Amino acid sequence: MPDHFDLNNPAAFVRWAEARLAAYPRRLEDLVVEIGDPYRLTPAEYNAMAERIRHANMALYAGPPGMDRDVVTALGRRFGLRRLDRNWLADADGLTPLSVAADGTRSGYIPYTDRAISWHTDGYYNAPDRQIRGLLLHCVQPAAAGGSNGLLDPELVYILLRNINPDYIRALMMHDALTIPAGTQEGGVPRPARAGPVFSVDPATGALHMRYTARQRNAVWKEDGLVQEARACLESLLRDESTSCILRGTLQSGMGLISNNVLHDRAAFTDAVEQPRLLFRGRYYDRIALA
Repeated sequence: MPDHFDLNNPAAFVRWAEARLAAYPRRLEDLVVEIGDPYRLTPAEYNAMAERIRHANMALYAGPPGMDRDVVTALGRRFGLRRLDRNWLADADGLTPLSVAADGTRSGYIPYTDRAISWHTDGYYNAPDRQIRGLLLHCVQPAAAGGSNGLLDPELVYILLRNINPDYIRALMMHDALTIPAGTQEGGVPRPARAGPVFSVDPATGALHMRYTARQRNAVWKEDGLVQEARACLESLLRDESTSCILRGTLQSGMGLISNNVLHDRAAFTDAVEQPRLLFRGRYYDRIALA
């Protein structure tokens, strides 16, 4: 474990936290990199995106309008994202079209509606060996109105919580801090309950991973006083956008997000009948690997 994540090494944490906060972008525009051809990034474009990922665990790109779904695969590979989470709601290529589903299986799940989605990291219900480390979203067509996203690096949340009370981090690192109850998968196959920590450190990479959902239903927090305090504090930080370094904006056609599965939400939206909102999503078991 890196020294700055060691709760018994406050000096290392302070040095790291000060550097992270100093470099963190304060405007969504600071994350955006204009690119000409997403299939063949220039060295300058790649380096600009890599710099933003180093500072915020995410970057936004702005390329030609539209583009096809294989942009996700191409950009993912350029940044070391290869192991797609081919979940049961994804298409055959492992990517998922995010649009309003009027009927069918997808229509029963919030991402495929026009409703708001609360703060979360993707795959919080996945098994421990299938955690989502990387996330790529590509916008083909934005909504006619609404649909903005809030974005926040989990490392910033970790810093803010640890500055308030280091014991909150200890609590959220408990192996059973957050449980997602059992459910069903494709074909009615049962999915077992998934218990796990909110924060963990990957022993292979030393990187911080966050597993979180703000959902009030279908999420069970450990009946422990400190866990409940930490949860309430975290929810308060996510509500107070003025102090939590939350970046908010709306992806336009040709724009996309590449990230180490940062916290995000989505506002409700209204579709145009002839041009409904459409994004393609790739979820990966890999973290971004920078050259």
